[in-house]
Formats: sequence, structure tokens, C-alpha cells
Amino acid sequence: MRSTQQFSITLPHEMAEMVRSRVESGEYASESEVIRDGLRSLQMQDRALEAWLREDVTKSYDAMKVNPKRGIPLDKVRKSLKAAQKSALNSL
Repeated sequence: MRSTQQFSITLPHEMAEMVRSRVESGEYASESEVIRDGLRSLQMQDRALEAWLREDVTKSYDAMKVNPKRGIPLDKVRKSLKAAQKSALNSL
């Protein structure tokens, strides 16, 4: 029994060109390798997000339930973000 399954996919021109150029550059041996590598990257991203949600977000949520005063008021967060954005734009 095969350990692979063949798919037929349709990509936007921009993505198809990206796949072709990776193969033509010699970075990958085939279009399938490019797609497999992209899917592996997506799996890693999904795993990292799940771990962050499980480990960090849940701990923060639980801590906020115990002591809601740990939180920062929304207006203070917005002011801080606006100041950071202004500073970043001024440094350009």
C-alpha cells in the first residue's frame, strides 16, 4: 500500500509562480516537495499556537479569574498601543 496520496490542486498564479521558482532555483526537487514543506510549516504553526493557548493563555486566564485587578483597563492598553505606533512611525 502506498504511503502517499495524489492530489490535484489549483493555485493562484502568484503562488504557482512561487512554487515553480523554488523548483527552478534548485531549492526543491519538485513541486510536491514545495507543497509538503509548506504544509509542514503550517503544522508547526498550528502546534505552536495550540501550545501557546494551552500553556500561556490558560494560565493568564486562570490568574485573572483569581485576581481580576491584575488586568489592565482597555483604555490604558489603547493609549499605550497608540503611543507605540506613533513612536514607530516617527522613527521611520
